[in-house]
Amino acid sequence: MIKVSDTASKRIFSMMQEDGFDPTKDFVRVGVKSGGCSGLSYELKFDKETHENDKVFEDNQVKIVVEKKSFLYLAGTILEFSGGLNGKGFVFNNPNASRTCGCGESFSL
Repeated sequence: MIKVSDTASKRIFSMMQEDGFDPTKDFVRVGVKSGGCSGLSYELKFDKETHENDKVFEDNQVKIVVEKKSFLYLAGTILEFSGGLNGKGFVFNNPNASRTCGCGESFSL
């Protein structure tokens, strides 16, 4: 399961509406791909369609879809939104990551 903080939930709802998505029906697709300075990087996008190998979750009123392969890397992750001095953006607090890069966008196990 992936959890979503209150600040991330509010920001996701706002961004989905701005991009023409319906946060009550559509969802956030979260994934992992090869790349980044630590070996793996996070993907986050809005989507309307699920696929056969997807796992579907809901937390804090946000629907989340993760491909089964990516889920192995993301189980237990908390999605947060940071608006601090270091810049705005979504932050993945991943308990499975043994190392993360300075930007927080990539990790290794």
